[in-house]
Amino acid sequence: MTAPDHVLVVGASAAGLSTVEALRRKGYEGGITVLGAEPHAPYDRPPLSKQVLSGAWEPGRSALRTQEALSTLDAEFVLGDAAVALDTATRTVRARSGRELRADAIVIATGVRPRVLPGQEDLTGVHVLRTLDDALALRKDLLDSARLVVVGEGVLGAEIAATARTLGLDVTMAGPLPAPLALQVGPLVSGLLAELHDERGVRLRLGTGVTGLAGEHGRVTGVLLGTGEVLPADTVVVAIGATPATEWLADSGVRLDNGVVCDSRCRSAEGVYAVGDAARWHHERLGRLVRLENRTNATEQAAAVAGVILGEDRPYQPVPYFWTDQFDAKLQVHGLLPADAEVDVVEGDVTARRFVARYRSDGVVTGVLGWNMPKQARLRRQEIVDALNAPTPTH
Repeated sequence: MTAPDHVLVVGASAAGLSTVEALRRKGYEGGITVLGAEPHAPYDRPPLSKQVLSGAWEPGRSALRTQEALSTLDAEFVLGDAAVALDTATRTVRARSGRELRADAIVIATGVRPRVLPGQEDLTGVHVLRTLDDALALRKDLLDSARLVVVGEGVLGAEIAATARTLGLDVTMAGPLPAPLALQVGPLVSGLLAELHDERGVRLRLGTGVTGLAGEHGRVTGVLLGTGEVLPADTVVVAIGATPATEWLADSGVRLDNGVVCDSRCRSAEGVYAVGDAARWHHERLGRLVRLENRTNATEQAAAVAGVILGEDRPYQPVPYFWTDQFDAKLQVHGLLPADAEVDVVEGDVTARRFVARYRSDGVVTGVLGWNMPKQARLRRQEIVDALNAPTPTH
């Protein structure tokens, strides 16, 4: 297989930039163009809900690379111009400006878009947090507010709640699940997170749905719960998950189903690949389609796709990994944590909030979680690898 003359990367965030860097690292000397919807050079998203939102970092510190480092990649960055259509037959992408970009290989790295509540756009003071501009707008509102309601009890909602509480706001977290991260980490750890947030002064109104927003004179004043109660708010953050940003691919012929559906090489069509949050690919070890929304996957998948573009023929089959920082709790999660998994603490002490928990399904280790024990959790990751590589029993 000969290397393509030109590669077009659609999306200028971590996955897109990592693709460019991996191509150059692997010796690719052809042309590269990066098309990004945002006007900013590539920046990191995990700090937005923590260091940038708290003010501990200046916005520029979230940049993934200096301008000097970007220039050494010898890639053309076309920023502030979103992709609106793809013709897979000619491998041509049309941008909002009308610009048409053609390449021999196209990498889709357009990420996800936050879900919103009905009527949310009609009220000021209601925010989502996905982009750098989102983080700066939210921080500005928080500095002028006394009461924040976070709608959503997942990773992002919990991180925002923790950050806002450290800024001194009266913070309430609302959502239908019984505890923070209940879907991601299971009842043992989510219960401990609920205790942590409660101790630090976050009001938890969980286990009941949010039905809408209240407002006066175009400004949000509260959040409506399924119980009929209204949670008063000066500012509201909606963190109820995200959907792949793939609507621009609707007539492209690329298969879309909760992301860009790909084979085990992250290929969605001839010469068209997907990486990062928008990619849903066949994980050969797990035997099913997988889509991961985390920073580590963006980098690892980009390296894998760069290899495939340059002729390597290896399936992408990572051990999933994500982390979250909330107050003084640092959680690292390796593998998968099914809701019905058996959980046992294999190192440390839960009461000291320093431990490693192992998750097993049908006796097979599927995941490991470390709470303030990153090194020990990383070492335990090998148990997941061994389980994935174990031969399938024959009957």
